[in-house]
Order: sequence, then C-alpha cells, then structure tokens
Amino acid sequence: MIGLLGFLAGLLIGSFLNVCVFRLPRDLSVVAPRSFCPGCERMIAWYDNIPVLSFLLLRGRCRHCQARIPWRYPAVELATAAIFTVIGASLGLTLAAAKYAIFSAILIALIATDFEERILPDEFTLGGTVVGLVLAWFLPLDPELGLLFVPYRAGQRWLSLTDSAIGAVVASGAIWLLAFVYEKLRHREGMGLGDVKMIAMIGAFLGLRQALVTMIVASTVGAVGGLIFIFAARKKASEYELPFGSFLGLSALGVAMVGEVLAPWLHR
Repeated sequence: MIGLLGFLAGLLIGSFLNVCVFRLPRDLSVVAPRSFCPGCERMIAWYDNIPVLSFLLLRGRCRHCQARIPWRYPAVELATAAIFTVIGASLGLTLAAAKYAIFSAILIALIATDFEERILPDEFTLGGTVVGLVLAWFLPLDPELGLLFVPYRAGQRWLSLTDSAIGAVVASGAIWLLAFVYEKLRHREGMGLGDVKMIAMIGAFLGLRQALVTMIVASTVGAVGGLIFIFAARKKASEYELPFGSFLGLSALGVAMVGEVLAPWLHR
C-alpha cells in the first residue's frame, strides 16, 4: 500500500517537475499561468494533463495544434513514480523516506534541465543545499569529519549538520578546483558553476564520502557515455557540450538508492 501511495505521489510530483523543467530555464513562474501548449499557447484542460495517461491517449500530440509533446514528460513522471515506489516500499512513511524523495525529485529535475537546456537552476541547486542542511539536523548523517571540528559532546545533530556542511563545501570546492585548473590549461571553460552548486547540494544531502563517490561514478559514466553519444550522433568532441550535471544526477541517484535506500531493506 505504501509503495502504491509512493507511485501515485511520484506521478503527481513528476508532473510538477515537468513544469519546473520547462519554465525555470526560461525565467517563468511555476505557479501561473496554468499549463499551456508551447506551440499554440492554449491552456491545457485538466483531462489532458493527467500524468502519463493523457500522453498516451493524445498519442504524444497537442489536442489543438497537433504539436509533438516531448517524451521527457512521461519519462520524468514515470521515473519519479518508480523511485518514490522503491523509497516508500523500503523506508515506509518515515522522515528518511521524505528526505530521499525530496532529494530524488530535485535530481530528476536537474537531470532533465541540464540535458535539455544545459542549465542547472539555482532554485534546485542552492535551494536543495539549504534543504539538505536542514534535514541533516533532523535526520543525522553518520559522523565523519565533523568530529574534527565539533566535540562529540555537542550532540549528534550538531555533528550531522557539520558533516553536511563539510560535504557541501569540500565536494564543491574540489570540483571547482578541477574546473579552474582545466580552464587555465586548456583556455576554455570545462565546467560551469551550476555543476559546482549541484555537487554542493549532493554533499549537503549525502555527506562528503558519498558525494566523492558520486563524482567518481559521474566522471566515469560521463566519459564513457559522452564518447558513445558523440560517436553515435556524429558530433565533434571538441565542440560538444557534455551535460555533466545529468551524469552527476544519475550517479547521485544510484549512490543514494543503493547505499541509503535499498541497503537497510536488503539487510532486514
């Protein structure tokens, strides 16, 4: 039952994420006006705005102008629903489930916006960093480097908040340094500040160790996946802008799901 609730909630949240993915890069409000077709700019009726189902019934086209609806819409909705289902089934109705549901939703939105627009909106990266720090107070991380700065007697919550802050600062600082060195050596930008902010958000949610694992996985997957895409699409490697934020997001999802969500369930 909890898994089913997670699936339904994921469909609804995924539908809202699609609004954010389209509007935030264009500096549009995510509240008003309500959903409209970018082709004919007509408002979308509620019965044409049901997650996944409406896309199938409309055969992926606007009812009025027949403009194609991107496959990103059902993909985001189904991905969010699937992940929420796993989180609900594994963690139940807990604060931990809420944390990883929020984290996953942010990552899915960032994956989509970076892949489509090569933009990582501050509303998700910087806003997500703040949310990660707040949740670290209520849902403590395992104490790691925080013990170097805060005495153990200060309490688990202060240690967790410190570890979350260290994860955000050190992970983002490391990736910024790599980008800085690359730019000095190659005389061109290799990574935008959006990626730096995104890894700060990941560090705030997961802590430094998991953030570093995410960076390693993303670099490997990005290099292999980027080369495959460049070869398949016949792009020039020197000109193609790799959506590294998308690979960061996919890697962070994998690290969080395997290491934090599924691990407790597998050890029951």
